[in-house]
Amino acid sequence: MTGPVIGVLGASGAVGRAAVRELRALGHTGLRLGGRTASALSAVAAEDPAGHDETVRADATAADGLRAFTDGCDIVLNCVGPTYRLRATVAAAALAAGARCVDVAGDDPAAEDLLGSGAPSRDGRTVVLSAGALPGLSGLLPRWLARQGLDSAATLTAYCGGLETCSPTVAHDLMLSLSSGGADGAAYGEPLAAVRGGRRVPRALRADEDAVHEAFPGRVAVQPYLSGESERLATALGLDRLDWYNVHPGPAVRALLNLLPGRLAAGDDPDRLAERLILAADLDLAGRKPYYVMDFALTGTASGTPATAGLTLRAASSYRLTAAVGALAVDAVLRGEAPAGVHFACDVLEPDRVVRHLREHAVADLRLTGAAAGAEQTEEGVL
Repeated sequence: MTGPVIGVLGASGAVGRAAVRELRALGHTGLRLGGRTASALSAVAAEDPAGHDETVRADATAADGLRAFTDGCDIVLNCVGPTYRLRATVAAAALAAGARCVDVAGDDPAAEDLLGSGAPSRDGRTVVLSAGALPGLSGLLPRWLARQGLDSAATLTAYCGGLETCSPTVAHDLMLSLSSGGADGAAYGEPLAAVRGGRRVPRALRADEDAVHEAFPGRVAVQPYLSGESERLATALGLDRLDWYNVHPGPAVRALLNLLPGRLAAGDDPDRLAERLILAADLDLAGRKPYYVMDFALTGTASGTPATAGLTLRAASSYRLTAAVGALAVDAVLRGEAPAGVHFACDVLEPDRVVRHLREHAVADLRLTGAAAGAEQTEEGVL
């Protein structure tokens, strides 16, 4: 192998396989592909025309398997889960092997574990967490939008969701997020909460089971949901108000989501519930084209007058969005653009570079409106 050794754990999964392609598109070769199924890994390696990739059987739940995979890596990109069960397991193994780490998820639980150990800062290595679509891109795009034609931002309204298959990892993480995934052992986010006056206010919004939004085809259900990432975003942008909505276009998934807390409390088998989530997603998708949308509207000032800037991202898959952000985070760490320590991707990735990659590599379509559209047209004219 030449150049840094990049290990992709979970390389044959929905995100991992796409991440391998994104890394190759960024010019990285000689990847180390890790996973539990040798035949699936070989299939991913066969996509490399130069044949420089290697495959290593690795199981994130087995210490010996992780050690064999991480030894010799310069950086590890973790694409396996369930996130809230593994926490910092993969990152800790990478650090123990002298490597850096990027995790497409990880979130607050992994950050707490790593910050508690002090290992990354003490050893001068970098760990980047939440390098995915949501969280990750969901915190980065509003930062980018705030630069487009606005002098300052005061309010943000966001709608994120789509219609696509549900992987086993996503299904299990979704259930685990009901009781973990946030800071200090809390749930990942708080339904119905919003930011008012720069702080979290419980039950500030209402869900709507039959809504219409121009960025989404047909009628959808919208669920207000405030996460730790969203609260940090409000602080970073100095927002007075933030309303965040998760969008559920399919009735089968939405109906099951409403039942999940009660079924888990009643002691239903999580594996069976995960199977039901996967089936519900397939039922909602039947005969329809998959898609994923992020829609943001920022209000603030431009040249001293009130202004609004909008951004709508449309993609065929949130999994590919996650893969692209993960690969860009790996590339940023290798370029020395992310300092030592533990970071969330939205805090260390350069928004302009991420947006440019999404556009140039046809990962997503991004449309700007209001002050943002005018600012981009001006920039293109200057160029």
